[in-house]
Amino acid sequence: MVIQKEKKSCGQVVEEWKEFVWNPRTHQFMGRTGTSWAFILLFYLVFYGFLTAMFTLTMWVMLQTVSDHTPKYQDRLATPGLMIRPKTENLDVIVNISDTESWDQHVQKLNKFLEPYNDSIQAQKNDVCRPGRYYEQPDNGVLNYPKRACQFNRTQLGNCSGIEDPTHYGYSTGQPCVFIKMNRVINFYAGANQSMNVTCVGKDGRDEDAENLGHFVMFPANGNIDLMYFPYYGKKFHVNYTQPLVAVKFLNVTPNVEVNVECRINAANIATDDERDKFAGRVAFKLRINKT
Repeated sequence: MVIQKEKKSCGQVVEEWKEFVWNPRTHQFMGRTGTSWAFILLFYLVFYGFLTAMFTLTMWVMLQTVSDHTPKYQDRLATPGLMIRPKTENLDVIVNISDTESWDQHVQKLNKFLEPYNDSIQAQKNDVCRPGRYYEQPDNGVLNYPKRACQFNRTQLGNCSGIEDPTHYGYSTGQPCVFIKMNRVINFYAGANQSMNVTCVGKDGRDEDAENLGHFVMFPANGNIDLMYFPYYGKKFHVNYTQPLVAVKFLNVTPNVEVNVECRINAANIATDDERDKFAGRVAFKLRINKT
């Protein structure tokens, strides 16, 4: 014989729910007395307080092993890469001589980029260093902070300095300047105490690109990068550090043709043939000068 369960009315359900939330006879809130709720809250307060203390202690211990100025691990940056300025999407430098807007954006970027290299700013903030040797500034047991940096004056960039330049870095005349800079790696002694320089060629040695690339000049001469700009001690230590630059002025690029250019650093301790990293010690970009 099946016993049918009595169906409760809506009012009965509401009353039971009210009694569950607060039972005036047993003084229980949601099925528990005040003492029971107090023990539960106390348990979770102690539990999460302990977890917070453990996390804080762990972070404090870890931070004691980390320097505020030098990264503890930098194995992924063993080889510095190269980059160009003006920095463009996909590293394409496209200039339409008759269209001022096409190259004025590059000029504005270069003006802003080269402003810290002004001779007056360099003379105010940085030192005149002896060429041909590293500018080492060891701590010798006492924190030597901030580190001084060597001057790299804008005038060293010759016809690519943009100083009183009516050609706007050559972009208005179809002879643009492209600047090569080496990415910063802390405590890296670039060149291994030997001279180094930047060279540029048609990418992958293509005869067609080499022919279309034409002639170019470099500033400083031969694309040299002096040892005195190394080592770099980090952003917090080397507050006024300015990277050495190499400016490449392309004189007679074949117009209306896309030219693939590759520039690389020639240094004893910088590998440039790692196919897994296309920017290790080198940079490739496309150059096109449009004339109508």
